[in-house]
Amino acid sequence: MAERQLPPAFHQGIDNYLLPLAVWLADQREDGRTLVVGLCGGQGSGKSTLTAFLNLVWTHMGIRSAGFSLDDIYLTRADRLQLAQRVHPLLATRGVPGTHDVALGIETIERLCHSAGADNTRIPRFDKSTDDRVPVNSWSSHHGPVDILLFEGWCVGATPWQEGEEPINRLERCEDADGRWRDYINRQLQGPYRQLFARLDILVMLKVPDMDCVVAWRTQQEHQLRASKGGGMSDAEIERFVQHYERITRNLLKEMPGRADCVLELARDHSIAGLQLNSP
Repeated sequence: MAERQLPPAFHQGIDNYLLPLAVWLADQREDGRTLVVGLCGGQGSGKSTLTAFLNLVWTHMGIRSAGFSLDDIYLTRADRLQLAQRVHPLLATRGVPGTHDVALGIETIERLCHSAGADNTRIPRFDKSTDDRVPVNSWSSHHGPVDILLFEGWCVGATPWQEGEEPINRLERCEDADGRWRDYINRQLQGPYRQLFARLDILVMLKVPDMDCVVAWRTQQEHQLRASKGGGMSDAEIERFVQHYERITRNLLKEMPGRADCVLELARDHSIAGLQLNSP
């Protein structure tokens, strides 16, 4: 809590929700098999904090855990620029389905799930400050077997949307009027990303209240970044940036709570308001 500057009230969330969640996930394991847990949550929802907490608890329980983020497998900047020229200019911006190296994600999950005692498994990393993938020789690595693998990201487990092809925000109206960008994203969710998300055994959702909170929390993050490092996006740039993710986020909020194995309901003040288990 001190390291991440969390408020004292965070203790209540630990006692009532997070510690029981860590123990429940540990109980879902099967002997001799890695449990792959997907964690989905909108921007600013607290995915990295939850990931760090779960890993800390599992370490104290003697459980070997590892993980990486959907953000770690972005296509290289050069590959995204080529994609932008070939398909649509908006694909130069990292984030949406179609801007990740899905094959690398599947390979990393498979290697970690089958890691043995003497194995060192490389885990990809992406540097957002340079907007490019970190060189392979600078990737982190995990030594030995993995009992629980945590794979987190803003759209982990997302499914294609079934309707609503009309633009829903200014970005879509002005920069994707013919829907080519949206169509490409949806086809990626129907194909490659479906294969990636099929590797998940358990799906946990950090459910944000609505899109307004996503914008507000992302704006708060950028304000903190500007205060600490002197740089970051303006509020107008944040609003446009979040519009890249709005369509999928709205679809996730509508359909994922009914199928995720565990849903953590977030309140507007970032506290946890409730927990729902959909698994037997």
